Amino acid sequence: MNERQPMDLDAYEERVRRGPCFVCATVDGHPGYEHHLIYEDACHVAFLDRWPTLPGKVLVAPKRHIEHVVSGFTDDEYTNIMRVVRNVALAVEKELAPERIYLLSLGAQGGNSHVHWHVAGLPPGVPYGEQQFHALMSENGVLDVPAEEAAALAARLREQLAS
Repeated sequence: MNERQPMDLDAYEERVRRGPCFVCATVDGHPGYEHHLIYEDACHVAFLDRWPTLPGKVLVAPKRHIEHVVSGFTDDEYTNIMRVVRNVALAVEKELAPERIYLLSLGAQGGNSHVHWHVAGLPPGVPYGEQQFHALMSENGVLDVPAEEAAALAARLREQLAS
């Protein structure tokens, strides 16, 4: 597993609070917001987290800017995005064989307001005290994943999704 590196939390907060919506910027191809894409259809997108706290951490979002995780969707839209979240989680399970998959929808009106789900696989053998929220918190560092390694993982996840 890649080593955790400290994260510049102040720079991150500045980016999410002052910059464009990161999901919209990613979908629109805004420079500086490129991500390793693993899934895309007319309404949804899934890509590797730029600052992963666990190996193969994926973000899944609607392409349309939605800010409310439940009431922002129609019944059909919610069912459809949850199907995408599940399929991505299954691909992560097949590829990385984690002990458990964590699914969370995080964000806030003050930053990262575009609804998105985190699909994060907990590797086997992580001590209990370092699991759950501890494993997901960037305050505990983020994984230093070389671009070529991330690109290869994204390709393998795309293959899993296609099968």
